[in-house]
Amino acid sequence: MKFGLTVVALVLLSALSANFLLQDPGSVVIVFRGKIIEMSAFVLALLIFLLFSCIWATGKIIRAPRKLGEAAGRYRAGRAGRRLTRGVIEVAEGNFAKGERLLARGASVSAAPLLNYLQAARAAHLLGQDERRDTWLKQAYKNLPGAANAILLTQAELQLDQNQYEEALASLKKIEENTQSHSHALILLGRLYFRLQDWNNLGALLPKLTKQGRLDATTLEKWSVKVCQEELRNASNWDELRQVWKNTSRNLKQNLTLLETWFLNLMRTGQHGKAEKDLAAEVRRSWRPPLVRLYGLVQSPNPVRQLKIAEGWLKHHSKNPDLLLTAAQLCIRNKLWGKARNYLETVIKIRPTAEAYREYGHLLNELGDGKAAADAYRQGLDLLTRTPLPAIPHLQPETEGP
Repeated sequence: MKFGLTVVALVLLSALSANFLLQDPGSVVIVFRGKIIEMSAFVLALLIFLLFSCIWATGKIIRAPRKLGEAAGRYRAGRAGRRLTRGVIEVAEGNFAKGERLLARGASVSAAPLLNYLQAARAAHLLGQDERRDTWLKQAYKNLPGAANAILLTQAELQLDQNQYEEALASLKKIEENTQSHSHALILLGRLYFRLQDWNNLGALLPKLTKQGRLDATTLEKWSVKVCQEELRNASNWDELRQVWKNTSRNLKQNLTLLETWFLNLMRTGQHGKAEKDLAAEVRRSWRPPLVRLYGLVQSPNPVRQLKIAEGWLKHHSKNPDLLLTAAQLCIRNKLWGKARNYLETVIKIRPTAEAYREYGHLLNELGDGKAAADAYRQGLDLLTRTPLPAIPHLQPETEGP
């Protein structure tokens, strides 16, 4: 547009000049070192025009290679950008092989080669080509060593996805060497320890993850509960168990899964009296059927009082199968066979389970009804196997040892 306007302006100017020069062409005299040069004004104007035209053309010729290079660069960059976009789209649509080819071709001229290499690595990973995946990651590191952490994180994520735990651990340890407490690397490390069931290392990592606040609360609680569960299970005596529970946060102590583990290990270490007392208090504070079931497993030194407490709960939860089963177990412990039978038969009507049939079979065997006990055991096994079993031979009543 500008060039066209310039040409039009020059033509109009030339026409006006020619009109004046034809009326009176005039003359120009130049004296230089005793020499006289005389010409018309038109010729002088033409020479000046030619001089400036030559200067302009020379400048254009000098700048032409640079302009052509810039244009070629813009073209290559545009094509590389289009390949990157198309490659990402192909990978997203599931065309992993085509996407990998497009990304690899555009990497050398891309304005963001890291994206090309990382996306090509993901495409190879999705194709199950681990060697080619690692090749693209090595190319990324070779061309962009300053992006080492980003490359190692991608590598660790892909290795975790393939269950290559040793390789993923090595990648994450390299990040730890480069950058202390890298938040995303710590989260991946935690995920790795959880999968490996390496509770000691996961427990050592949890304070850092809690401090950073990058891990979602649900996962953090899940990992914390699991670590604490293992510590409770590994406690060899009451003193160790008590110390683990003392070091547990108040919020975690309200977690139902962890509470169940705590009470089970209280019983394991012989603290049945404390387990019975604390379980009763916990159930009164918050009605939770799994804890009610545990109450029936406690070998309290005072089973009569324990049964009285459980039957007190029945006033408000008379149809709760967990409480009915607990009451039946406590009746058996107190040798109240008739009440135990009524409770168990009610449980089986409401919610038949293998555990209820097992207790029922045990009770019937104690009462001397071997055939009915065998049938109860078989029905319980049916619930576990989902396949009807043949009749079990009659059982003899259990006898106490000398």
